[in-house]
Amino acid sequence: MTDPIADYLTRIRNAIKANHRVVEIPGSNIKRNMTKVLHEKGYIQSYKFEDTPDGQGVIKIALKYHPATKQSAIVHLERVSKPGLRKYAHVGNMPRVINGLGIAILSTSRGVMTDKEARKLNVGGEVLCYVY
Repeated sequence: MTDPIADYLTRIRNAIKANHRVVEIPGSNIKRNMTKVLHEKGYIQSYKFEDTPDGQGVIKIALKYHPATKQSAIVHLERVSKPGLRKYAHVGNMPRVINGLGIAILSTSRGVMTDKEARKLNVGGEVLCYVY
């Protein structure tokens, strides 16, 4: 697999389209941190990190749906920085997703965070994905 983050986002996207409640994803540190950001911002209901004998681990994510309309909290997931073309943003040109209604997840020198947190801490980094 050449792009594990794209695989992570695709598994979540496919689970939402199939109306699954839980999705299992092979673990890594960056995926764990992205999952924590998604949970903090209210896009997923809960998550659980499980260790496996091979040491890689599994991330179990409980997806969040609206109780009445059954619509997912995540409407759109888009990979921005790809292995063939990395996208970086400094504080001056930090992306705003849907004029601030969505979030951009960045990998910075201070860890994985949203665009708003990166602006507040005055750091830039690699734009991993857009979520709304």
